[in-house]
Amino acid sequence: MTSPIIDSHHHFWDPSSGGDYGWLSGPFEPINRVFEPADLRPALQKNGVTGTVLVQTWNDLGETWDFIRTAEATDFVAGVVGWVDLTDPKLGQTLSELKSSREGKWLVGVRHLIQTESDPNWLLRADVKAGLLVVQASGLVYDLVPNLPQLPSCITTTQTFPEMRFVLDHISKPEIRNRGFDEWAVLIRQFRGQRNHVWCKLSGMVTEANWQSWTPQDLKPYVHEVLDVFGTDRCMFGTDWPVCLVAASYDRVVEALQECLKDLSSAERERIFGLNAVEAYRLPGFQERKA
Repeated sequence: MTSPIIDSHHHFWDPSSGGDYGWLSGPFEPINRVFEPADLRPALQKNGVTGTVLVQTWNDLGETWDFIRTAEATDFVAGVVGWVDLTDPKLGQTLSELKSSREGKWLVGVRHLIQTESDPNWLLRADVKAGLLVVQASGLVYDLVPNLPQLPSCITTTQTFPEMRFVLDHISKPEIRNRGFDEWAVLIRQFRGQRNHVWCKLSGMVTEANWQSWTPQDLKPYVHEVLDVFGTDRCMFGTDWPVCLVAASYDRVVEALQECLKDLSSAERERIFGLNAVEAYRLPGFQERKA
C-alpha cells in the first residue's frame, strides 16, 4: 500500500464571518478573501496529498465546531486542531461535548494563539496548566504556536507534561529573512531528549523568509537543524496554506521541502510527508473517503 501524504497544517477562513482577521491587511491583503475546500482541492490532487489537518485561525470555540463539521463533509480533511479555552473551569465538559458529537472523531488536537498574548509565559500560568491537564486526559494533541519570545515557555511546558503529545508548529517561526538562525537554534536544541512526545512541523518557513527572493537554500539550515534535534520520526510536512501564498504557491512549498529532504532515504521521507502526522494526531480513517 502506498504511504499517505498528509499536509499537517492548513486553514480555511471567511473574513466576513466576524472572526479576528484584522491581520489580513497590508502585505497580507492578497489573501484577504474566502478560502474553502474547493480552493485547496486542486493543489492536493496535483501533489498527491492523501489527507490534511485543518487548523484553527482564531481563538473561538464556534470555529472549532465549524471545522469538525467541515471535516465531516470534506473527504480530504483527516483531522482538526481546534481551539478551546484552557482557563475555562468547564473545559472538561466542553471537550466531552465536542468529542461525543457526531463529528467529534475529527477533533485530534487543540491550540491557542499564544503569540497574541502580552505575557510570553502565558503557558506557564496555573490556570493554563490546569487546562493542559484536562486536554491531556482527553487524549488530544496540544499544538504549540510560538514566536521566539514564547519558545522558552513551550520548552518548559513540554518538560512539565512528559505524558502529553505536543506538536511544535512552523519550527517556532525563526526570523529566516533576518538570518536569525543562531538565537533560534540555541532554544530549539533544548527539545533534545523529548522525541517520545514532541513532534515538529516543517511548515510556515516561506513566510518567515524573504517573500520575494527566498530559495530552498535559505530554508535548508533550519530544516536540517530540526531534523537533527527531533529526528526524522518526529518531523512532519505542512504547508500553512493559504498563509503561504503571500510568499509561494502550494506547489513551490512542496518542492522546497522536497529539495531540503532529498538526501534522506525514501523511508525517512515517507515518515515526514505523512506517517508521522498519522502517528502524532492518530488520524481517524485518513485513507477513507467520507460521505
